[in-house]
Amino acid sequence: MLKIDNLRKKYPHSERYSVDGLSLDVRAGEIFGFLGKNGAGKSTTIKCLTGILPFDEGKIEICGYDIRKQPIKAKMNIGYVPDNHSVIEKLTGREYVNYVADVYKVGPEREERLNKYLELFNLGFAVDRQIKSYSHGMKQKICITAALIHEPKLWVLDEPMMGLDPQSMAEIVLHMQEHCAKGNTVFFSSHNLDLVKKLCHRVAIINDGKLYEVMDLAGNKENQDRLEETFYTATGMDREKILSILELENSGNYSAEEIQDAEKALVNNASEEQK
Repeated sequence: MLKIDNLRKKYPHSERYSVDGLSLDVRAGEIFGFLGKNGAGKSTTIKCLTGILPFDEGKIEICGYDIRKQPIKAKMNIGYVPDNHSVIEKLTGREYVNYVADVYKVGPEREERLNKYLELFNLGFAVDRQIKSYSHGMKQKICITAALIHEPKLWVLDEPMMGLDPQSMAEIVLHMQEHCAKGNTVFFSSHNLDLVKKLCHRVAIINDGKLYEVMDLAGNKENQDRLEETFYTATGMDREKILSILELENSGNYSAEEIQDAEKALVNNASEEQK
């Protein structure tokens, strides 16, 4: 479904590669997690595989189509949800989804699909209002609806759960699972290790633009149990800090949100120390 071969990307005026020799194979029918600290190269990789950014070396294939040589055919198989819910805010939700459906040449079936997502995400009351009046979660949901209106084989999400309430997260997770049950693929980046552990079939961890490890998680209790330690080790955190965060997670005295905030703080601190 997605093949990345020796991807290298350096931004102008930078001395280092943001993505350096990354190779991945993502299969049909799986939810694939993409992990790394801030600045590890996750968003850059996603923007390269969606065709938003050019890259210096390597090859990316979407459903067998080379993103450089056959960009239109490759992109017709992608549904992309960015981390900043970038939309045309002067349009209504319906106008925006129809605009995207036109780009992807979706026929009359768009109406049935739109109604399905409006019901799934409880957006029917707002679909004919301008998007600028939407909350963060509503904008994220209309982005997801637009990304799926052409029923892409590869659904790519960059930090899809950021800022969402628990109900919205549950709705999106459910549809991610349904999307894969049809033989499609979900590729998403996240900082929520607990969600990744429960949801993903496999996960790749990158650090400083390089692949650190690919782990099988589905049905693999050993890998599920060591995901946090592997991730923190990859980010350059010392063992004492790793043990402290794992102890926090296992204590049962803190909410998932408090633990996630602590994880982010430790990862960001490790990143600053390396700089």
